[in-house]
Amino acid sequence: MGGLSRRNFMKGASLALATSTMYTANSKAVSANDKIVVGAIGCGGIGRVNMETFLHNPDVDFAVVCDIDKRHLEIGAQIVDGHRNHRPDMVHDFRQVLDRNDLDAVLVCTPDHWHALPTIYACQAGLDVYCEKPLGKSIDEGRAMLEAAKANNSVAQMGTHWRSGVNIADAVAFIQSGKAGKIRLVRAWSYLDWVGGIGNPPDGTPPEEADYDFWLGPAPERPFNPNRFHFNFRWYWDYAGGLMTDWGVHLLNICQWAMGPEMPRRVSSTGGRYVVDDNSETPDTQIALYEFADYSLVFEQQMLGGIGPGGKPHGMLFCGSEGTVIITESSWEFIPEPKKRDLEPITEVFSSDPRLAHVRNFLDCVKTREQPVQNFEISHFVSTIAHLGNLAFRTGAEVHWDEETERVTNNPEADALVACAYRSPWTLPYSRRLT
Repeated sequence: MGGLSRRNFMKGASLALATSTMYTANSKAVSANDKIVVGAIGCGGIGRVNMETFLHNPDVDFAVVCDIDKRHLEIGAQIVDGHRNHRPDMVHDFRQVLDRNDLDAVLVCTPDHWHALPTIYACQAGLDVYCEKPLGKSIDEGRAMLEAAKANNSVAQMGTHWRSGVNIADAVAFIQSGKAGKIRLVRAWSYLDWVGGIGNPPDGTPPEEADYDFWLGPAPERPFNPNRFHFNFRWYWDYAGGLMTDWGVHLLNICQWAMGPEMPRRVSSTGGRYVVDDNSETPDTQIALYEFADYSLVFEQQMLGGIGPGGKPHGMLFCGSEGTVIITESSWEFIPEPKKRDLEPITEVFSSDPRLAHVRNFLDCVKTREQPVQNFEISHFVSTIAHLGNLAFRTGAEVHWDEETERVTNNPEADALVACAYRSPWTLPYSRRLT
């Protein structure tokens, strides 16, 4: 296949924002037998998982891997070599990936604060993008990523793989059929017993193998601290949004899939750092309440464990007038109201890995130019809902959201957090706020 035939990006050309609510991918379809050549940007934990999943498909190869840490870079190259018997090129600057003319797509598996720029530049270079969640570190970044995909007709998928779960789709269809009755309360929870305190190590010297200044990128300049690096970056506001945007995006995505694409009228949030004693910043316990037109949604997260309905650490509950639907990672069930003796309970155990299906959906869309199941329109929508929970928490005040202008109308402090300032020399193309 090769990316050269679709590459129409001209350096220095002006960029026009698309104005439609949905974007149309490139019309050129390619043969289903063609090879899809990918560049990997980010070879840390989830990057390796996704590379393995992509390489499960025989029509995929990686020509280049990229990471600011030489240790991660070597592991990424070994993964490709193990599956395809060749070592890909290895670079540490993602722009070296996008300068190539032999790629069709990129896999962006960086920390959250590095999701936006590689994705936007890739779209401008005529490439398709599979980006991990959340879509951006901020709402403004997510909007910019969506506009870049629309303006450049890129096929773009966010890595919330539950969206491709066949069994989850069955549960969503059951809810939407009305068989559970009128849904008036939705609850989602994430209780992680494997996430605890990370200690209080002192600032120090970055590892020799890593380019720490490049890792910071557009984020504020900070002294190196091992807790603010690699996996634990997600517990610091400079780089991410804690469990709300880590696991919350997965769960809220399914909630909104079942209930329909509607922005909340009001959002409030409470919680704090009640258990962990370390130098991280995001809460270890948080509850966000979303008020929609005719139902309420509660998202709960906590570190250091907890048992949800059915004894599951993650899940969603839809409380209807006819009964309750519970969806977890491994099953879904319908529990009729006790007075509804004519209704039969349902239990369906999941039988397939949605991650494989999610990646396959993206690859198929690269070839057909159709929209993937988790396109950036949907991804920006659900990421925004998660971010709104954090805006309410961080400001300690209710948030009223204007969907059209993407502004908080009642809380200036929260509105200021819709975008995040970029450290020089980095700038955010397509930003609505950073102009």
